[in-house]
Amino acid sequence: RMPHLDFSFATDPYLPLEATYELTRKCLEVCAEFRVPVGVITKSPLVTRDIDILKKLKVTVFFSLPFLTKQKSNPFEPYTPVPEARFRAMKVLSDEGITTGIGVAPIIPGYNEPDIPGLLDRARESGATRAFMSMLHLDTDSIEDYFVQKMNERLPPTRVAKIINTMKRERGGSLRHRTYKERSTGRTEQWEVTKKLFDFHAN
Repeated sequence: RMPHLDFSFATDPYLPLEATYELTRKCLEVCAEFRVPVGVITKSPLVTRDIDILKKLKVTVFFSLPFLTKQKSNPFEPYTPVPEARFRAMKVLSDEGITTGIGVAPIIPGYNEPDIPGLLDRARESGATRAFMSMLHLDTDSIEDYFVQKMNERLPPTRVAKIINTMKRERGGSLRHRTYKERSTGRTEQWEVTKKLFDFHAN
């Protein structure tokens, strides 16, 4: 089976420093040389800088786009490019013949489910042919504490309470999943509705 590399589920491969250091670009050059299939997951339009290399690769570039508007995005993505900039970059790559997709991730229960149809429609208009979604996962106590703290700083109390209560229903009374298998799934009928909504608009 052909090896496959993803850039990257853990850290965005196009952080601002990449503009200077070009570490991701150098890695992609190696993948092109050895014909290694590649997946890229990013929030940054900087990926368009590397169109010349991406065109030499068997690659899909996914843009992480969990929120449809800047207003909705700001509390959770305050230092990332606005959604509109990501859609523009998606179209640039698509127009160059590069396979693109959208990652509606994370879904934050009680917050951004209504954005799903609009996100998938905009992605399709921008040339995307792939899509995936996943629920927010908080891996450690410290990440959970940080998440709740930042919500309390940036959102109205009623909105915070709704998100926490909805997440706890999906996680069996906790904000965190218990097993890897539960990481991207919910427990309630509402999550099943969300999945069906995604599937309907993605197809």
